[in-house]
Amino acid sequence: MRNSKTIYLLHLSILLLTFVTACGQRNSQKKITQTTNNMTNEVNNNELDTALFGAGCFWCVEAMFQRLDGVVKVESGYAGGHMVSPTYKDVCNGTTGHAEVCRITFDPKKVSYETLLSIFWQTHDPTTLNRQGNDVGTQYRSAIFYYNDIQMQLAEKYKSELNASGAFSNPIVTEITAINNYYSAEDYHQNYYNQNSEQSYCQFVIAPKVEKLEKVFKDKLKLKGSH
Repeated sequence: MRNSKTIYLLHLSILLLTFVTACGQRNSQKKITQTTNNMTNEVNNNELDTALFGAGCFWCVEAMFQRLDGVVKVESGYAGGHMVSPTYKDVCNGTTGHAEVCRITFDPKKVSYETLLSIFWQTHDPTTLNRQGNDVGTQYRSAIFYYNDIQMQLAEKYKSELNASGAFSNPIVTEITAINNYYSAEDYHQNYYNQNSEQSYCQFVIAPKVEKLEKVFKDKLKLKGSH
């Protein structure tokens, strides 16, 4: 089992440099491979688990993780702030402290938390503070909200080793913190890309990311039409 997992992580890490954003993230595949191979901890494989990631606009994050085999549900929401039950307007004002996030329910027998972390760091720029592309503000910060010590240790170790490896030309600024609150976003934000693929933001920002995901991780995706 351990050897199969190691081979799988090696294969996944080799794909990393074909997927990173164009912000100087072009260092050697060998360093990424070494980092990923060091991730040997495992999450609970007996039941569904939950991950909570912020990586810019939650429409983008949702569209990515919905397509992964083993992901049961992705819900857009807000986390990490101080206001109770914030609205989208509140969060966009940048005064509530919340980040746009996606809560990912997954089957660890099919997809590991380590794999979700790897895809998380590959599908956005974790070196830009409070910004992803033209989306600017603390609500768009790179963030991992962990639910238990295992998730914390995996996230911290992965971040540390990526920084040490020089995989990115700038330091990773991803916030790693315990989940202290989470609020579901409004209904019109849920399943946004799938229901609004003709909208301009979806076509120009989300669609290219989805296309790359589908090419690079085609063997990790659900069957077409099942997300």
